[in-house]
Amino acid sequence: MKLTQRLAIRYVQTKFKLLRIISKRRTAEKAFDVFATPYLKSVRKFPVKNAVVVELRLNNKKVNGYRWNHPQPKKALILHGFGSAAHKFEDYAELLASKGFEVLAFDAPAHGESEGTRTNAIEYCEMIKLVVQQYGPVESFFAHSFGGISLCLALETIPHDAGTKVVFIAPATETTSAVDGAFGMLKLNDERVRSEFDKIVFEVSGRKTEWFSIRRAMQNIKASVLWIHDEDDDITPWADALKVKEDDHPNIEFVLTKGLGHRKIYHDRAVKEQVIKFM
Repeated sequence: MKLTQRLAIRYVQTKFKLLRIISKRRTAEKAFDVFATPYLKSVRKFPVKNAVVVELRLNNKKVNGYRWNHPQPKKALILHGFGSAAHKFEDYAELLASKGFEVLAFDAPAHGESEGTRTNAIEYCEMIKLVVQQYGPVESFFAHSFGGISLCLALETIPHDAGTKVVFIAPATETTSAVDGAFGMLKLNDERVRSEFDKIVFEVSGRKTEWFSIRRAMQNIKASVLWIHDEDDDITPWADALKVKEDDHPNIEFVLTKGLGHRKIYHDRAVKEQVIKFM
């Protein structure tokens, strides 16, 4: 972690320490804002190779996207993680295009070149459904991290079958774990603040925090899934993914790596080869 990031975190921790004394609810509201805000916005420095820029409108915001190898009969959609952007996965887009796919990739709201300052899994899910509606049908999906839970929520309502291919790379399996991690980073060890946070999640979504779970959603997903995870991942814990593995879904193939962590994993050559072969 860079020095500027460490200093920013310490500053936020101090603000929360003071705010918590004043109001548990206001502290939870601020924590919810932090949880939904990608502070490290990844913006491309160079044009995305061989891609045509496309866009759509979602919740009165422009959503930026890219399309490779149009038109083709089969389509793949790439979904990035929190704080990332579509251009980070142009290598996968090129590989899939060379395999005959038309490839789509969009910056989630508040990410990359898209508009907005905050987002959540519900809005990302809405974006996925809108992409499929306007640019689909889509038969193959590739999702990293936050893109994974958002895709699962979308697949619960998007028509699909066993012929649909889904690749998860280190997906955010349990939102409760993500919130636990955020509270730990912010040093918010306060059960009353956490209770207020969960109330806000329910007020915003009509769902409890634990509902936002890939393990729960997989009960409703028929697609053929390749799930690649690193046992040393400190962002999306393998322990959460292991519970899904233990559920023994016949439509999921698990691949466990070691030493690649949360981000190096999708850059790994062997991982890329497995993904392209599967799709």
